[in-house]
Formats: sequence, structure tokens, C-alpha cells
Amino acid sequence: MKKIFSTSILAISLIFLTNSCSDDFVETTFYQEKQASKISSLEELTSFINGTYARMRSVNYYGRNFIAYGEVHTDEAYTTQASGRNVAWGTYSFTSLDGDVTTTWRDIYQVVANANVIIATADSGLTYGESTDAEEIKERTRYIKGQAYAIRAQAFFDLLRLYGQKYSGGTLGVVLPLTYNPSAKMGRASIAETEAQIESDFASAITYMNDNDFNNSSANYLNPMSVKALMTRYYLYKGDYAKVRSYAADIIDSGQYSVIAKGDLVKSFSTNNNANSIFELAVGTSSALSFDSYPNLVNSSGYANIRVLPSTVSLYVNDERSKLLTSRYLNGKYPDVTGAGNIKLIRFEEILLNGAEAELNGGSPATALDYYNKILLQRTSVPVAAVTLANVKTERIKELVGEGFRYWDLLRWGNVIPYYNNAGTADPSLNKTIPDKKLTFPIPQSETNVAGTLIVSNPGYDN
Repeated sequence: MKKIFSTSILAISLIFLTNSCSDDFVETTFYQEKQASKISSLEELTSFINGTYARMRSVNYYGRNFIAYGEVHTDEAYTTQASGRNVAWGTYSFTSLDGDVTTTWRDIYQVVANANVIIATADSGLTYGESTDAEEIKERTRYIKGQAYAIRAQAFFDLLRLYGQKYSGGTLGVVLPLTYNPSAKMGRASIAETEAQIESDFASAITYMNDNDFNNSSANYLNPMSVKALMTRYYLYKGDYAKVRSYAADIIDSGQYSVIAKGDLVKSFSTNNNANSIFELAVGTSSALSFDSYPNLVNSSGYANIRVLPSTVSLYVNDERSKLLTSRYLNGKYPDVTGAGNIKLIRFEEILLNGAEAELNGGSPATALDYYNKILLQRTSVPVAAVTLANVKTERIKELVGEGFRYWDLLRWGNVIPYYNNAGTADPSLNKTIPDKKLTFPIPQSETNVAGTLIVSNPGYDN
């Protein structure tokens, strides 16, 4: 990890929420001239957590690439390879020198680095310009640290899915730096060790937040409910359905969120902080990625690089969600090709589907049906009397298409990973089944060629 954290100046982004532009964030980038010295004020800690959220929306992470990786090799969409995007991933021609491989690794670990600076801060002793109440300052400090723990957990989870060997036949996970130390050299943990760290960080997030929800009115900051939402996603991947059921029930029973009404569905994707929004990364015009944004990638007026398969379109019979598609592109779901709209990372509908799947795996079929019908009533107005796992899996396509879930769904279910060429024509000879060495990304050569490195490459790549 020395390559990533070798700089002596830690760059972070300071974001302010201005009253004049509502939810639009104005970003000012500056450089901390103290590499890893202790944070002394709550204001500085707040700057670091805001900067960490800003890092998460980079083009190589949730701003574009990570979501795209979850769509290309699926049964719902494919890459047209337009404008030269997603060619290496779409054709399984990644090497350890590939730019996307390297920058995605780098940018996610930069999120980890920011989170580590926050986590290293003492729970008490910070100054705060708005209060001298030590207990209030401590609670606010711990709440911010809770967000950092959750972000680090999610970052490790995302790294594990991309670079870990769970689906390629190996046992290695990813590197787990838990402190900001630019001179440290670390090897890769095992998959089991990586999962244990993810679970520990999620648990710490809940403990530190302790339901002192200072940001409940905004979906732009993690809170106990949105952390539990992330945990449903992680435990669904792991197959721990009891935990998914528990956390999903907490969220659903809270009454804080609701399925977007049929008449508001299209509009909800062009507006921010809706009734179904559990967590979304704030962007705004000044921080928009423009032609580098994910919306520009999937919209027909942009690069038109990811297109929905005809088989997916055929699923929308008398379904409001058909209005989100234009000539098999996701124009309605991602209408702003400038990328100025918030990045919607967790919607309530996903939690209902996570919960329904978990209930059908050792829980209550009646509860699964209730969750399932909550979505159907606002999409087709036709409830059903029974639901199966096959129904839920199909509903995940219809509700979550284009949001970067399907590839990971197919892997965790043990399904075949289908191959489509850039015209959308299936080529079963290039399908992949678990285990396959190409079902993990290569480790960047910029990491493995550092003198004295402890990082082991993933097999199956020439470079």
C-alpha cells in the first residue's frame, strides 16, 4: 500500500452546504499540510468527513466506474463500448496496467485513508466554536467517527468484491490498512479476515452513532438506518439471511421511508432526497463530473455506453418503470447527463427486495409477500397472492436495473455470468461460471512492482 499512501500531503475536499443553492454543494479543494497529525477541532473533523463523502463520488468509484462494473456482464444490460468506455472490462481484457483497474483501487483506498484519519481521532477533547459542552462535543465526535467506520466498511466491501478471490477460486481478500501510515507495507488479508473487518467496522459504526442522529433530515449523511441498509447489502452477499431480515425489518418498520408513488416515480430520479432515499451522495453543479459521470455513460444523449437488453424491456408489462427507458437506454433513471444530481446509493425499494429475499430464505413467506407487494402496488397496481425467490430475482431486475447490482447478484447466487458483445448479441462460449480467474480484477502493477511489496497478484493475468 506504500504506493497509494506515499504522499506527504493529504489532499481532502472541504464541502459547504450553502443556503442559497439548497442541496447544491460547493466544493473547495485544499491541502492539509499536516500529514497525519491529530485533529484538534470538531470543525476540522467535519471537514474530513465531508471530504470523505466527496472522494466517494469520484469517477473511478461511485461517480461512474464502480456502478458500471455491476451492469456490464449481466442478464439485464451490456456495454456498447461506445466512446471507448468499458472495453477492457466488457471483453475481459483487463491487465494489471489498465487505467480503470489502477484508478479504482487508488480512489477507494483514498476513501479508506480519509476514514482512517477520522477514526484515529480521540472521542473527546476537541474544541468546537459553537459549544463548550464537553458531552455534546463528544457525541458529535462519535457520530462523525461512526460515519467513518461505516464508510470504511463499505469501501473494504467494494474492494473485496472487485479484487478479492471469492469467485475466482482463491482465498485472498484485500489489504486492510486501519491507520493512516504512508510508510507501511502490508500484504493482503484472507477473504475471511476481510469479511471480519467489514463486520467489525459496521458494528463500530452503529455503536458510535448510538442513535444520536444529528443529520436525520438529510440523506446525504450516513445515519443508523442507512448504515443498517448497507449492512443488509453486505449480509445478503454473504448469505447471512437472519441478519438481513433483522436489519431490513428495523428500517421498514421505522416508518421513515416509503416506496415512491407511481405518479412520482419518473420525477423522483431527477430530484434529490425523496421519500424513498436512504443514502445519496450530494453532488451539485460545481462538483458534477459532466461527460465523466455515470448518467452520461448510460443516457442515449450521452455516450450511450450501457444499454438494457430486450429481454429486460419485455418484463415491463403495464409497469410504470417502462417510462424510465428510452430506446433501451436509462434516460429516465439517469436524466441529467451533466451528473449534477445526487448519486442515489440506497433506495428504500432495494431494502424491501433485500428483506423479501431473506424472508424467503428461512424467514416468513407472509412477510416476504408484504414487502414484495409494497413495490408492486406502486409499479403495476396489481398485488399478488404469493411470491417466490424467482419472482424476487426478476423484480430486482425491474426495480434496480442500471444501479450496479446485477453482476454481484448473479455471483452471489452462483449463476452463470453471461457474455454479450457490443451489439448485445449473446455469445455463450464466453460465459463464465464460478470459479473463474477473470471474475476478479487484477491487482494494479503499480502496487505489486514496489520494492519490498507484500501484495500478491491475482492469477490469470499476463501483466
